[in-house]
Amino acid sequence: MNEIDLNHLRRAINLASSAREKGNHPFGSLLVDENGIALVEAENTNVTESDLTAHAEMNLVRMAARKYSLDVLARSTLYSSTEPCVMCAGAIYWAHIGRVVYALSQQSLSEMAGSERGPLSCRDVLTQVEVIGPAMEEEARTVHEEFWKP
Repeated sequence: MNEIDLNHLRRAINLASSAREKGNHPFGSLLVDENGIALVEAENTNVTESDLTAHAEMNLVRMAARKYSLDVLARSTLYSSTEPCVMCAGAIYWAHIGRVVYALSQQSLSEMAGSERGPLSCRDVLTQVEVIGPAMEEEARTVHEEFWKP
């Protein structure tokens, strides 16, 4: 993890904040090529699109797969404000994305949201993908503050 990774994670957190401002759950992600250039950005749109599968990472994978070859995706890094859920991890796996870096862990999110379901790690699915995180958990928590309270 380096300063470039941290800057991209901050962008993912900003995207999560934007999603929240639009009435969606606070999650954001971006895909960056091997040269550090952002290729695609996405926010969670599950509320505004009435689609429970419209997580930021799912939206990103759909857009990226339409625009880029598997070879480009394999050399890219997906940055996420929060550890991808197992559904999103499956999409990342099938898209052949080579690296995932996330800010907030599923464990921390589960605790904040008061989830009765135990968190599942994306590492359980992404066994052939480099996964780095959690990183910047305190900064990533801010976008979730007060969101998950009834």
